[in-house]
Amino acid sequence: MSEKHPIIAVTGSSGANRKTVRETFEKLCREEGLLAAYVQGDGFHRYDRESMKTAIAEALEAGNDHLSHFAPEANLFDKQEELYKSYAATGTGQRRFYLHNWEEAEPFKDLDLKPGEFSPWEDIPDGTDMLLYEGLHGWLNTGMLNLRQYVDLKIGVVPIINLEWIQKINRDTGMRGYSEEAVVDTILRRMPDYVHYIVPQFGKSDINFQRVPVVDTSDPLIARDVPTVDESVVVVRFRRPEDFDVDFPWLLRNVDGAWMSRRNTIVIPGGKMGLAMQLVLTPIIRSLMEKRQ
Repeated sequence: MSEKHPIIAVTGSSGANRKTVRETFEKLCREEGLLAAYVQGDGFHRYDRESMKTAIAEALEAGNDHLSHFAPEANLFDKQEELYKSYAATGTGQRRFYLHNWEEAEPFKDLDLKPGEFSPWEDIPDGTDMLLYEGLHGWLNTGMLNLRQYVDLKIGVVPIINLEWIQKINRDTGMRGYSEEAVVDTILRRMPDYVHYIVPQFGKSDINFQRVPVVDTSDPLIARDVPTVDESVVVVRFRRPEDFDVDFPWLLRNVDGAWMSRRNTIVIPGGKMGLAMQLVLTPIIRSLMEKRQ
């Protein structure tokens, strides 16, 4: 951890809709006059799209039927640790981006890069107030690798698993052009790594935001629409509220329809998720910035 150069990690599985937290941070930084260095977790994948297909085929031939982006062997965790360590010490380090689609590839058109490829490694500019990681392995701790030790604020985005699958199927078929069968195959193939490398992180989150639909999602494979925020509630769990001086009575007064389910857990209407995130995160970020001074 670093008071001078704080690192914030937002972790959730593919299809968890982490972008809501990213959008909240962008708004928060504008209002507070802060500059964040954004880091995309997918930039630390070991393989580009075509190479990953080859790696999966080779793993299958060798008897490994569950190679996925969730697994350590498909990622460059040494580079991610190098970035965390460098940023905590100096406020800079190296990042790159995985280009999911043509829109993301557009800024790199002069390099003739296509969707499914990586941008070149680049230095994070000097002068940022914090690093914001968004990806699958924000604070992974395997015993041999401990990213958790560098992270000052750990935020989990964890929809219940049926909702997560519905969101992934909807996104990958509608926006990325995959067939439903291919997306379901991916979900099944990566399940062992999901259990071993993704889920354990959420037990160590400082804050988890878990969206729970209040409509029937019993069979996520036949759902044609993603439940809307107004068809959901959000469970916000603080692992140690005292670490952040969480003022639950104040949150209850300022978020209509909110209620406490446990001493460290507040439940809010899904439509209030963005507001609740801002109310929860703003005082925490202000505290981190005060410590920088």
